Amino acid sequence: MIRPRTLAHVCATGAVLAGLTTLSLAAVGDGPAAGPEPTTRLAGSTVPFTAAATVRTLAASVSKLTVQVWLAPNEAAAQRYAAAVATPGDPLFGHYLSPARYTARFSATPGQARGVASWLRGTGFSQVTTDPERNYVRATASVAVIDKALHTQVGYYGDVREYAGGLSVPASLAGSVLGITGLDNAAPAVTAARPARGKAASFPCSHWYGQHYATHLAKIFGATRFPTQLCGYSARQLRSAYGYSPAYSGRGQTIAVIESGLTPYMFRTLQDWARANGIAAPVAARYRQMAIGRGDDCGDPFGVEEQTDVEAAYMMSPGATDLVVGGDTCDDGDYGLQALFDADTAVLDGDGGQPLASIVSNSWEGFSENQPAFMDDVEHALLVRAAAEGVGMYFATGDTSGVLTPASDPYAIAVGGTSLGIGRTGLVVMETGWSTGLYTATRHGWAFQGESGAAGGGPSMLWAQPAYQQGVVPAALARVAGDRGGLVRTIPDISAVGDPYTGMAVGMLMLNASGRPTSYSQTPVGGTSLATPIVAALVADAQQGMPRPFGFINPVLYQLAGTSAFRDVDPVTPRTASQYRAIACSAAACGVLSLVSFDDQAPGMPGYTGQVTAAGYDTMTGIGTPNGLSFISLVRKLEG
Repeated sequence: MIRPRTLAHVCATGAVLAGLTTLSLAAVGDGPAAGPEPTTRLAGSTVPFTAAATVRTLAASVSKLTVQVWLAPNEAAAQRYAAAVATPGDPLFGHYLSPARYTARFSATPGQARGVASWLRGTGFSQVTTDPERNYVRATASVAVIDKALHTQVGYYGDVREYAGGLSVPASLAGSVLGITGLDNAAPAVTAARPARGKAASFPCSHWYGQHYATHLAKIFGATRFPTQLCGYSARQLRSAYGYSPAYSGRGQTIAVIESGLTPYMFRTLQDWARANGIAAPVAARYRQMAIGRGDDCGDPFGVEEQTDVEAAYMMSPGATDLVVGGDTCDDGDYGLQALFDADTAVLDGDGGQPLASIVSNSWEGFSENQPAFMDDVEHALLVRAAAEGVGMYFATGDTSGVLTPASDPYAIAVGGTSLGIGRTGLVVMETGWSTGLYTATRHGWAFQGESGAAGGGPSMLWAQPAYQQGVVPAALARVAGDRGGLVRTIPDISAVGDPYTGMAVGMLMLNASGRPTSYSQTPVGGTSLATPIVAALVADAQQGMPRPFGFINPVLYQLAGTSAFRDVDPVTPRTASQYRAIACSAAACGVLSLVSFDDQAPGMPGYTGQVTAAGYDTMTGIGTPNGLSFISLVRKLEG
């Protein structure tokens, strides 16, 4: 059942997003008075679990938090424009706005921004600043000041800092405020997944699918021998699998990869990785880093993530400029999302004249769709702005079954994952949706342990089906249980390799206690965080030399569904040959002798969410994986 919220139905022009359900933060009632002026509770600001939870320890009144009051744009008009510029055949197709022009047309007004800033200063906040393109007003205050100003109670509920009772603002500002972030905390979520490492080796990993076999195993799937786990594919192997051509290397394009913090010596790591993989060295002039706020002063939680993102993007688009944007790791607001939102916002703001990149790879996810509703509003506002500016926002769908935000938003390009077998000659010999089951060896055979990992996906409980999915997504995959009527947004949209057991060999520098590099090594890494920069980079290749960026590309991708632009991904069935149903994982990689089964989704499996791999569109891989030069040529033709 859809959670209670205020819903508004907006019909987008160009028939791209007709019937899209959007969100409103209209006033839902008056709260306590703030001075002489009544206050209004922000709809969607309640955190459900705090209602029944006990505050273990109140945050100290002297502690300070930095919050961001996100300003409400003219959402309906902005969404209509964003839909039009993304729709082939619409008169506005490709007529993107500069950040400054978007702000002038659709952002909150200067007066609204001043009103919010004045209220914050008047209630005791300091360091009050407004984002250059009026996305938010940022301010710092003690918890005591925040509690009084927002009519809430910030405290510790279990081990998490959170607020109780919702948030209130002056009634006169209710129409100006989209949401308020920065009050809760925890480590940011990343999607990079890699097999755990044990001690004893029992058989070698394979450099290509089927190079080595584990034999004399307990019988399962009708066999006693299975290919061994991959060591991690090289850049050359993955380029071969996706049909990379030097003629389309992303020249002249910029790919922004969004991280939390910046990994030390990342460019040197990229150089070492390119050398180890036998591909051309990266060019320093086409590599840039940008730190938001204090950057990585409070650590580097995205270390493996960043190395995966940068190397994968360079692998498929070596001629593009890589812009690595590191969010402020000292900003732990909203499980680290506030810092990631700010990194995305910096790209979209650009210099006012143009955004910093037209392709943004986001290998992170937020929460499930039961998060406070204003978080959906904040994410949606950023994604609509991106589409209107001609910026494609690629989001990982996550590494477990189910639907996560922001990938489920209709303006996100949601990237799922596959399990991929690349043979000795570089050709694809097996590919299916990434949903692996884990079996561990026992005296009597195999014990099933449940899901080992999966690409996120499925029907959204928040968003109606956008028009670009109509006629492509089967109705059975676009319905949710309960009283939600009509068809809904379904993810993913597109996919690439994500299974860490068939993942990429990621290069890493080892650092000593003083932070200096001492050695280089490679380890197999996967996750939809690997798939996302691969897809983003292949789009950059297709965008090379075109008169304008592709921006929000979903309407074009779905028009190409079922064509040679995509490689359809096959489900595993009882008729699938045993060597393509599972791989053996040694104790060195998995801690205990294990068998990892592919496309393992069944109603009886714990945590099953109904995802499937199937012919055509499916909820593991979307419309499929990019099919080399055919993908590039057909996308270019439609975008032409």
